[in-house]
Amino acid sequence: MKFVLLAVLASVAAAAPQGYEAPSARFDSDEVPILRDDRVIEDDGRYNFDVETGDGIVVSESGSPAADGGINSAGSYSYTAPDGTPVHVEFVADENGFQPQGAHLPVAPEFPHPIPQFVLDQIAFAAEEDARRPKEPSSRYGAP
Repeated sequence: MKFVLLAVLASVAAAAPQGYEAPSARFDSDEVPILRDDRVIEDDGRYNFDVETGDGIVVSESGSPAADGGINSAGSYSYTAPDGTPVHVEFVADENGFQPQGAHLPVAPEFPHPIPQFVLDQIAFAAEEDARRPKEPSSRYGAP
């Protein structure tokens, strides 16, 4: 029994890898190499990073803490769309939300005509009525 146990331990020790080798670079058809990955994070919360992949994706962003406790950031990203169109977006993300800009982004059409005067008059009339009406709680909503 001791001999069998000793033989098993010896075979396990012989089969164990000796030393460490970095894994060989292998790229399957689904894998994309990372060409650049630079990241800096400061103790005060500021950060920036730049990433570039082998399939043409480029991302760059920097940010810093905001006075309200959030993070203000700005940056850009670019890639090639599946139809071959190059896409480039620059953005700011702050207390006003995410604000992207890019030539491919849709833009709301201009209002087709000026607001007619009778509509503006009605809006002003409704505002005057609201100002004259006393602020009372609604009687339609009561305690359950």
